[in-house]
Amino acid sequence: MTDVRCALAAHAILGEGALWDAADQKLYWVDIKGRLVHRFDPVTGVDQQWAVAEDVGSLAVRTGSGLVLALRSGFHFFDPATGITSLVAAPESDRSENRFNDGKTDRQGRFWAGSMHDPETRPTGALYRLDADLTCTRMTDGLICSNTLCWSPDGRTMYHADTPTRTVWAWDFDPDSGDIANRRVFVRVPEHEGAPDGAAVDAEGFVWIAHWDGWRVTRYDPAGRVARVVPLPVQRATCPAFGGAQLDVLYVTSATVGLSEGERARQPWAGGVLALDPGVHGLPEARFRG
Repeated sequence: MTDVRCALAAHAILGEGALWDAADQKLYWVDIKGRLVHRFDPVTGVDQQWAVAEDVGSLAVRTGSGLVLALRSGFHFFDPATGITSLVAAPESDRSENRFNDGKTDRQGRFWAGSMHDPETRPTGALYRLDADLTCTRMTDGLICSNTLCWSPDGRTMYHADTPTRTVWAWDFDPDSGDIANRRVFVRVPEHEGAPDGAAVDAEGFVWIAHWDGWRVTRYDPAGRVARVVPLPVQRATCPAFGGAQLDVLYVTSATVGLSEGERARQPWAGGVLALDPGVHGLPEARFRG
């Protein structure tokens, strides 16, 4: 059995967006409903926090300085030194019930983030690409909750999910243009295993997916077959990320939102950042070039 430990007892409402920055050797993550951006140093145990004015779905580190955030209202730059955010693009100003959710930078330095219908009852969400010149493009539409973004090691396959449908798709991805095509089903998660949330790809091209309400993280091979299941002591695992100096630690964020007092008592690590030895190395995440 894989040893799972609590790297950070954060008790987040909706921990998400785990991102290891290799240059910084820190784990960035967010508490969406707590409206907090975190930067965790696993060596010292220090977890820095910055409050933002809106729900924060995901982030990326910029090549220059600061971060790009996917806030409820759109894409924003954020300067941790000052705490100031500045709007970059608001592609959903006409969709008041939506908020932005999972996001990640592709290997060419473009930031992708998807939106969701916050009550999760209508397919009003979409997936967007923010280029280095800050052009924002809607890439696909008709989603309830956009999630599970990651890319194959060669950068030619993009994985993406609509969480409530329990469906993860694979897309052909053009690294040069950032265009996507030929969507097909990669995985359909059985109902008793929860729903697909965040994801990360390892150096062998296998996809690790955290299961919301599934008590697990699963490793799928490139054909979508289950290669390994790691049980977790939390019901609502949200987002995995490879970290550590050798990218040989898998960090997993989690949530307490919607859990009863009894459920929280039985899950003392819920809302924390978990860590485990995946037995494989990850890939470094690119910084946003904008």
